[in-house]
Amino acid sequence: MDRVKVKIINRSHHPLPSYGTFEAAGMDVHAYLPAGPVTLGPGQRALIPTGLYIQLPQGYECQIRPRSGLSLNYGLTIANSPGTVDADYRGEVGIILINLGQDSYTVKDGERICQMVIKQYSHVEWEEVEELDRTKREDGSFGHTGV
Repeated sequence: MDRVKVKIINRSHHPLPSYGTFEAAGMDVHAYLPAGPVTLGPGQRALIPTGLYIQLPQGYECQIRPRSGLSLNYGLTIANSPGTVDADYRGEVGIILINLGQDSYTVKDGERICQMVIKQYSHVEWEEVEELDRTKREDGSFGHTGV
């Protein structure tokens, strides 16, 4: 497993994002709600602040992913999952939560609301061609490989 240093400013009073276990890929991120809790009714979404500002190394992104327990138990998820924080972004990391459940859900200050995964990425250099290499699947679409 690789290690990468990421600069971070924490303007909240909550712990930095952290791994729940040694082999976890995602770090838990806390809601920073100094003005008070935010209630999301069914179908509603809101931008939840974290108080975190990060500086990623060039060639890295930060992916924001839902927490499985919140999704399964309450229908709370990330509206643009996975969200992406680019290496040149310097603003506060905000989390777009949406309530897909049937009941209202109240997000509280300090609650773990998502997971953060830091990933290396590649830039694509397109090579335009007239034909693509042939495969056994060819243009079979969704569910085709299970037939």
